[in-house]
Amino acid sequence: MTCSRIHRMPFGATVHGGGVDFALWAPSMHGIALVHTPAGGTGTPHAMAQDADGWHRLTLADARDGDRYAYRLADGTTMPDPASRFNPQDVHGPSQVVDPARFAWTDTAWRGRPWHEAVVYELHVGAFTEEGTFQAVRERLGELAELGITAVELMPLAEFPGARNWGYDGVLQFAPDASYGAPDDLKALVDTAHALGMMVLLDVVYNHFGPEGNYLHACCPEFFNTAEHTPWGAAINFDGPGSRTVRDFFIHNALYWVEEFHLDGLRMDAIHAIRDASPRHIVREIREALNAGPARERQVHLVLENDANQASLLARDGNGLPVAGTAQWNDDLHHAVHVLATGERDGYYADYADAAAGRFAHALAEGFIYQGQPSAFRGGELRGEPSTQLPSTAFVSYLQTHDQVGNRAFGERIHALGDPVLVRAALACVLLSPHVPMFFMGDEFAASSPFLYFCDFGPELASAVAEGRRAEFGRFAAFADEAARARIPDPNAAETFLASKLRWRERGAQPHFARLCEVQRLLDVRHRLLVPHLAGAHGAGSHRCEEGVIRVEWELTGKRLHLLANLGAQPAVETTAPPGTVLYSTGTVADAAGLQLERGAVHATLEDMADD
Repeated sequence: MTCSRIHRMPFGATVHGGGVDFALWAPSMHGIALVHTPAGGTGTPHAMAQDADGWHRLTLADARDGDRYAYRLADGTTMPDPASRFNPQDVHGPSQVVDPARFAWTDTAWRGRPWHEAVVYELHVGAFTEEGTFQAVRERLGELAELGITAVELMPLAEFPGARNWGYDGVLQFAPDASYGAPDDLKALVDTAHALGMMVLLDVVYNHFGPEGNYLHACCPEFFNTAEHTPWGAAINFDGPGSRTVRDFFIHNALYWVEEFHLDGLRMDAIHAIRDASPRHIVREIREALNAGPARERQVHLVLENDANQASLLARDGNGLPVAGTAQWNDDLHHAVHVLATGERDGYYADYADAAAGRFAHALAEGFIYQGQPSAFRGGELRGEPSTQLPSTAFVSYLQTHDQVGNRAFGERIHALGDPVLVRAALACVLLSPHVPMFFMGDEFAASSPFLYFCDFGPELASAVAEGRRAEFGRFAAFADEAARARIPDPNAAETFLASKLRWRERGAQPHFARLCEVQRLLDVRHRLLVPHLAGAHGAGSHRCEEGVIRVEWELTGKRLHLLANLGAQPAVETTAPPGTVLYSTGTVADAAGLQLERGAVHATLEDMADD
């Protein structure tokens, strides 16, 4: 059985039996024309009618799926549709009419997966494979499913300038970037993932647009609030005059990806950078729209990145359902692990420099480390809200992400930088915790390839980006001299992007294969023995740390999970071994004195709470 899926929205090009409807919101613009180019034909301008609410509309009876179109402003500027579904000639080219009904979905029985079953795998479509396409990702999904991955998280796909980009410079929010393939190729990827029992999440950027190709400044200044400034210029207008239509644009975008592409959820980038003083924050309104729509029939998840650690946005209602975010990326845990494994204390790592092992245990037990305490890195500013009332599954935890790897000058991964004993132990702790674990692509086999910052801007902007990046690293002692800064890879060079691609052949070679087998073993333990007890569990765990030996306990559904790990500098002895059935143990020996712990030892047990 197959079906089609269409998200109806007031923006963009809508295909129907009588042709195509075109709609653009630009209240302060007059005299806008639509330039229509049929397949194999030439462009013809057609005047659009403007209504009192600022909408410019036109219906063309002879327009069809596959036709190209653009908007021409009164000053002669020709621009793509801000709600384009596909822009095959990049951000400055015309948009293409897409009929979403033409794709035949086969996943009609898919109802998603509950969040507590999630093991997330973050990937960049362009760098995940040599080909760098949706089709190539699709062909690798079986290997991820076999490993134990249950959710693939795609880095942002919105059309960006040039042939390569992390995705956070997207400017056409509804158009999957053409360098990866057509919209139907992305749909086929999702369809295949669902057949393998895997969720697909998409990283979306609602806090800014990229610096090249954003024509909204030209056609619709009402889209921005010049009174609110961000690192990317004027803030998106979520709370000023005219903001209702702007908010609807992003709400429809969230629904579009989840409904038309059948995605299982979104990861919202840097919501702390969204300027929204409305009574109902845009994140909450997006959650409400999802609940009123696709989430009535299946599981839909909303994951947040939020440097402010606002636990209130992760709260659960009386039925245990999220009021806004399902979970949040847990940078606190990452930072503690990074300090522990590498000894680095520059920048924001300074807040985690003291007692890193204890801070790691704190994050494992309670999620956030900063729950309202002053941050020295932020000049004493209070950061965070109490998180002990939240379920552990409200935290997505990891040893690294695209951010933490790619924002380094040379894109080194933690297994290339840190003490291998501590990296291995920390990974086991995360995978055996009740948190939702996440891998950055290649983590599972300790990939040797870096993940560098790359982009493909026009010449003037490209030069400014390269110079700015090198100047930024000039604040660090290692890059104090010009020669050292000159060695930092140019983000715009094709070689920088190519160096960041995974080398899949490594998976079968030592020591990469050994890491892969260890990860598979840990995920097998997690799925078989932990996941059945995660649903319904809530509240923080308890923790303690003595001379680098951490002990963390969580109450799950009917069970108590104990985690013991020696993250100190020397072997240790735990005189009282954790009770319960052993789930996993490495680097340990039981004798008359207790449990001998080698450096890097990890020991996890599951205790039946009925034994209390």
